[in-house]
Amino acid sequence: MTEDMKQHPKGLYLLFCVEMWERFSYYGMRALLVLYMVQALMFSTQKAGNIYGWYTGLVYLTPLLGGYLADRYFGQRRCITAGAIFMICGLFLLALGPKSLLLLSLFLMITANGFIKSNISSVLGLLYGDNNKQKDSAFTIFYMGINLGAFLSPLVCGTLAVKYGFECGFAAAGCGMLLGLIFYKLFENKLLGENGLYPVHLEISTTSEKAAPLTNVQIQQLTSLIILIIFTIPFWVCFEQAGSSLTLFAQYATNRSFLGYEIPTGYFQALNPLFIITLAPLISLLWENLRQKDKEPTSVEKFAIALLLMTFAYVILSGAGYLSAQSMISPLWLVAGYFIMTLAELCISPIGLSLVSKLAPKQFLSLTMGCWFLMCFSGNLLAGMLGGAYEKVQHWKLFGSLACLAFITFVILLFFIPKLNKSLKHSDEKI
Repeated sequence: MTEDMKQHPKGLYLLFCVEMWERFSYYGMRALLVLYMVQALMFSTQKAGNIYGWYTGLVYLTPLLGGYLADRYFGQRRCITAGAIFMICGLFLLALGPKSLLLLSLFLMITANGFIKSNISSVLGLLYGDNNKQKDSAFTIFYMGINLGAFLSPLVCGTLAVKYGFECGFAAAGCGMLLGLIFYKLFENKLLGENGLYPVHLEISTTSEKAAPLTNVQIQQLTSLIILIIFTIPFWVCFEQAGSSLTLFAQYATNRSFLGYEIPTGYFQALNPLFIITLAPLISLLWENLRQKDKEPTSVEKFAIALLLMTFAYVILSGAGYLSAQSMISPLWLVAGYFIMTLAELCISPIGLSLVSKLAPKQFLSLTMGCWFLMCFSGNLLAGMLGGAYEKVQHWKLFGSLACLAFITFVILLFFIPKLNKSLKHSDEKI
């Protein structure tokens, strides 16, 4: 593993660091948002869930616009800088401004994510050119950076929010993004070279490369990619319950007492990134071992595995929901649910990012990455709406319906696997 890491350009570790702090700020704020609206702003759970759904959904919609602006006008790296500044302003406004400016704060952070999310992944892809094998490993390392920030933030921001108030937790998230911006501006020119510095049309005009029309194979691959990522919408509907219904379930239906200490609700959102950090190297070794035996599942098959695992996770959580009608449930139910959801995530999220990076033509790289996040938008929006029904639907029925959604999507995807595998085989896309 160490030798493999030495082979990567140092720019990977700069992007790792920046993304870690950006995700620290995002997940630290997300861990507190619903509870802040319910407990501090006295919103109903339905209203809080709807706002949460629109916020987390739009966070994944705006990368489509951010990717277009980067490709056409500004370059990815300028967009990353602008996004970090917007994020810092939004978080400190949420922490220090009047509560009536909640929506303005969220708007600034939505805009920030639009500039950062697709563009930082695109710059990472550009660092590796056509080296697809090393690119797979790079995205796995990069994904661990995302989850290191996501693991630390609920612990830090959640603890500060409990001891000193929500505003202190939001301010800590803002400080995280500020650190990320400082690191980025200090080292970007040295470690990233000219990758992502200019809009694609300017890069093309200064080289012998021309923006040739897409070939039939490229069109076929992009079409198949879009079909495949549509199947991720139900996955994100289930996965993003972490910040809405599962947070409320942890707060009001889970026994959080441990040796006389009450576990802050936000800590449960650290489980997923903790499992990611622990399991990602093991899953990577598993894929490598299967690849050597010529038994590794294709990317399409990994997506199907993810949906099946998500089904199992919500079967467990549905059982927990049923028991919660009689008494407070053990936190081990949530631990088990998050563990299986993490295995599912590792079969879909880094796989999808790497696949998009491989298949997207250079002139549409950030825009195509934005399309991946567009599916996340749809899933997050629906997730918030379902989370808003937490008080109106029995818990076991809510979680059981999510298990059914994941399983039905899994069954439908099975019928598409042969055609999608055939279409994507040209990309040498096994991860």
